[in-house]
Amino acid sequence: MWYGVSNIAAKLLNQLLTPIITYILNNPSGMVDYGNYTMLYAGISFINIVYTYGLETAYFRFAARKEEDKEALFQTTFTSLLITTILLSTLLISLREPISNYIDLGGHTEYITWAVLVIAIETLTVIPFARLRQEGRPRKYAFVKVMGIVVNMLLTIYLIAVCPGQVAAHPDTAFAQWYKSYTPVGFLLMANLGQLVFTFLMLYREWGSFRFRFDAALWKKLLAYCWPMLIVGMGGMVNETIDRLMLPRLTPGTPDEQKIAVAIYSANYKIAIFISLFIQAFRMSAEPFFFNQAADRTATTTYARVMKWFVITLCFAFLFTALYIDIWQYFIGSQYRSGLPVIPILLAANVALGVYYNLAVWYKVTDRMHMGMLITLAGAAITLVINYTLIPVYGMYACAWATLAAYTSMMLLSWLLGQKYFPVPYPLRRLGRYALATAILFAVQQVVMRYTASSILHIASATVLMGLFGLIVLRSEREELKALPLIGKWVK
Repeated sequence: MWYGVSNIAAKLLNQLLTPIITYILNNPSGMVDYGNYTMLYAGISFINIVYTYGLETAYFRFAARKEEDKEALFQTTFTSLLITTILLSTLLISLREPISNYIDLGGHTEYITWAVLVIAIETLTVIPFARLRQEGRPRKYAFVKVMGIVVNMLLTIYLIAVCPGQVAAHPDTAFAQWYKSYTPVGFLLMANLGQLVFTFLMLYREWGSFRFRFDAALWKKLLAYCWPMLIVGMGGMVNETIDRLMLPRLTPGTPDEQKIAVAIYSANYKIAIFISLFIQAFRMSAEPFFFNQAADRTATTTYARVMKWFVITLCFAFLFTALYIDIWQYFIGSQYRSGLPVIPILLAANVALGVYYNLAVWYKVTDRMHMGMLITLAGAAITLVINYTLIPVYGMYACAWATLAAYTSMMLLSWLLGQKYFPVPYPLRRLGRYALATAILFAVQQVVMRYTASSILHIASATVLMGLFGLIVLRSEREELKALPLIGKWVK
């Protein structure tokens, strides 16, 4: 609960930055800035995978082994990340000018330096956060995560919402001159930097014991386990963010029009990844749980049960977002709402991704990380081919369908291979019924919205359909729900 709730709270707070930013940047020039911001952070996501190279997962895997020295594991992983972070950051900062020109940041090469610092500091928090999770200290984990996002929100609101009024009232001050020399992209980076510095300092007790102690033999074993995770991570980032980098390059139009297309797609993507709140919460709590349960004789039964309830949760999340789109559209500025039709496609893609993460337990607990690498590469290949061939014709819709095709393929491949190497008795028929019911209820809502214009009627219809899905779950899972400590008494 602590991991789940804290991650949902942190993600929700982070999501609240989207309406703040899109309502403030709700004009063509602001949308160009938001497009630049989106492309820059897509690049940060890619580079962040290289910085961490799968050591977090390796840390969990080795920490779960009773024979491993936990202190040596911490010192070795943190030392490794610190050294590679310094080397990579030095290289990227030396290349800041060509990188800035490629992204077209208007000559602000300092933004690249700040972005590198964002990646570097975030990398150095990975093992301390992992240590908190592995040692079972979720309350501090939750506090630091949530408060870091709060710091980011407060700085963002101050820098892009409050400061313009102060500058307009006092245009001749030194602060006003400093403020005018930067764009919203720079201020958003500053806010992110403030968040990460705060987070890193709050984790002092977790990294304060660090000493340059390096176990070469252990490090080799860690790398042998985690190097496929680098490929998996890069492939995952291709599926998740490459569309934000390909869209402006392949969409017809002027550079500003291309950046506006990225801004619209990215803003609507933020609505669609509401489901990712549940996926992220699941991953945070489930990864250590799966490793700890792997040796239990009833592990596969447990995994199957987890999958069932996870799919039910994802179906609820899909319907909650897709059916109430009349409300969710106000989550973004009016200039960004032309991209609303991509949301259901991206929601379905994120459902497939969530199921894939659940299925991925088989190659992690059996130490077949290379299989996960191959699955991810297959998804990345599908993403690249569809985006490259269809973006010039269909624009952002090609990006959405490419995401759905990639995640669905990865889900199916993981299930087929998992049943061969680590069979789990997933209740496929029941899961299929829930998925079919979700699709039918969504289709009914689309018919209602097509032939009626009343938002009140749309919301009423959505509420009825959500209630129907709840009744379907209650009818199918009544006996298991009765056994739950809090819900059981109401079901009875």
